[in-house]
Amino acid sequence: MVNGINLALQFLDSFAFIVLAAAGLAIIFGIMGVINLAHGEFILIGAYTATLAVTQLDLPLVVAMLVGGLITGLFGVLTERVIISGAWPNYVSQRTLGRDIIEPLYDRLADSMVATFGLSLILTQGARIRFGNSINQIATPFGAISYGSFSYSTYRIVLAGVSIGLLLATYYLFTRTDFGMRARATIQDKETAQAMGVNTDRMYMLTFGIGSALAGLTGALFAPVISMQPTLGDQFLVEAFVAVVVGGPSVVLGTALSGGVLGAILATFSNLYGTFIGRIALLVAALIALRFLPEGITGFLEQVRKRRQESE
Repeated sequence: MVNGINLALQFLDSFAFIVLAAAGLAIIFGIMGVINLAHGEFILIGAYTATLAVTQLDLPLVVAMLVGGLITGLFGVLTERVIISGAWPNYVSQRTLGRDIIEPLYDRLADSMVATFGLSLILTQGARIRFGNSINQIATPFGAISYGSFSYSTYRIVLAGVSIGLLLATYYLFTRTDFGMRARATIQDKETAQAMGVNTDRMYMLTFGIGSALAGLTGALFAPVISMQPTLGDQFLVEAFVAVVVGGPSVVLGTALSGGVLGAILATFSNLYGTFIGRIALLVAALIALRFLPEGITGFLEQVRKRRQESE
């Protein structure tokens, strides 16, 4: 009985971790074709901002978490304008040199990887120089639930509920709003979207900001349960990229399905053999998925749907 409860709680924990880690990355990659290797450092910004807001400014934890997401989102907009699109440097160069000096990194996977990897190094070392190797941590709220001699953090269960809520909110944003319609139009055909009056440059900026805000909110949410150190983003990066690749082209559905599948694998093997073996099993599952489902889970589901339509 206890083992079953422990496995179920570990699954919820793994699901929340994978979904929250991958959500922002999936949006940026799925819509903009940008591989953000600084994703872990965006999570770092959110975690540090929330922690410092609580410990230095005495803000309530929920408010501090929202501030962490907001600050990271604004930093994401700055990053997109300066590095990814080069809009602001190009604005200046057009008026001084008469030409653009930066080519946008949209759908340039290798170039975006190099640029964001450099940004990740700057952010990590900047955090270490400014704050040292660690900062004071927030206490974990809500205490723990107990069953006999077994106990488990209530807050980690809450995170599972929050991850589902964020998925639903993201789904609503990108499928039920005018912004989502314009974003999906930009994904499917940028030139046609521009011809129909969509400001694709603005859509890219807002999309990167939203993805960054989700990354920052992830860091803020996990701030009470992880060590506050400049390399904390590394804990999220592998799971985030694996989930995005396995999930496939559909941002929300792919993240949810990959979070469920990979969360179950990670929880099962971690429960039986330890965390290290659990992460190895996660990577092996990703390799198998890439071999047999190169378009990811949602890509495979889309192929099945098209075949059924053709057969009818």
